[in-house]
Amino acid sequence: QVQLVESGGGLVQAGGSLRLSCAASGSISSNNVYWYRQAPGKQREWVALITSGHSTNTADSVKGRFTISRDNAKNTVYLQMNSLKPEDTAVYYCLKTPGGSWGQGTQVTVSS
Repeated sequence: QVQLVESGGGLVQAGGSLRLSCAASGSISSNNVYWYRQAPGKQREWVALITSGHSTNTADSVKGRFTISRDNAKNTVYLQMNSLKPEDTAVYYCLKTPGGSWGQGTQVTVSS
């Protein structure tokens, strides 16, 4: 079963950028891949989607600031996050469909 591992999180000042990676243990070229995030005390929320056909969509809260992309040759999906805000602080997770499961996530902390 293909597993996904998130990385690239860290501590950044407001207005800064980070690029998250979601690396798969095998091919995910036929999968849709989502990024979600969960802030302390809040429900997990959807952030971005990239389909197997490379169509993308992002939540209104990050539109124009976050970009999702994929490199099927590297079995990796990326989330480029620019103009970060303190409210972007959360644990970020990636998930593939069908047949995905939640991983450990990667922590993103944005200081004001």
